[in-house]
Amino acid sequence: MQLTGKITPETLMSLEAYTKWRKVHKPEVIAHRKLRSVQLGEHINMQFESETTIRYQIQEMLRIEKVFEEEGILQEIEAYAPLVPDGSNWKATMMIEYTDINERKRELAKLIGVEDRMFVEVEGHGRVYAIADEDLDRETDEKTSAVHFVRFELTPVMCAAVKAGAGVKLGCDHTHYPSHIDISPDTLASLAGDLK
Repeated sequence: MQLTGKITPETLMSLEAYTKWRKVHKPEVIAHRKLRSVQLGEHINMQFESETTIRYQIQEMLRIEKVFEEEGILQEIEAYAPLVPDGSNWKATMMIEYTDINERKRELAKLIGVEDRMFVEVEGHGRVYAIADEDLDRETDEKTSAVHFVRFELTPVMCAAVKAGAGVKLGCDHTHYPSHIDISPDTLASLAGDLK
């Protein structure tokens, strides 16, 4: 899988080429995804996306749905490409995970607005709150969704600090889910690569 900085139909593999590539490289992509995953408390998992994770997601959708016509390929790119960070931000898929269905229903009702209370805090700088669900609203008056798409927009000074080795916290200050964690150095090194 070649990273080009822009996902277009021409930069994706054919279904045949991808199937061969996948057999060899799937463990590397899984390791990359795991490296970029941050567990916040017991129930929130933030999967920080990259060109690699999104390119893989698109290729997987095309493979599963056996899409090879340009219109279908463009639809998949349109759905997922906005999740690739573009130099001044981190973009993540936020998953609220409860195994018990009744507990999940109860907790999602308590966690309305949680996606807007997620933040990153670069050492020496103020909190940057998530810009959530820009594609569509994912909550109702009764509950929030179990999946949200969030973006953390960093200033040039913050980007420079991260690239220079500053620590970063991921946190949430929602009344029903107060939590924060220092992002591990390995994960942070990968995230720093998203910044210009």
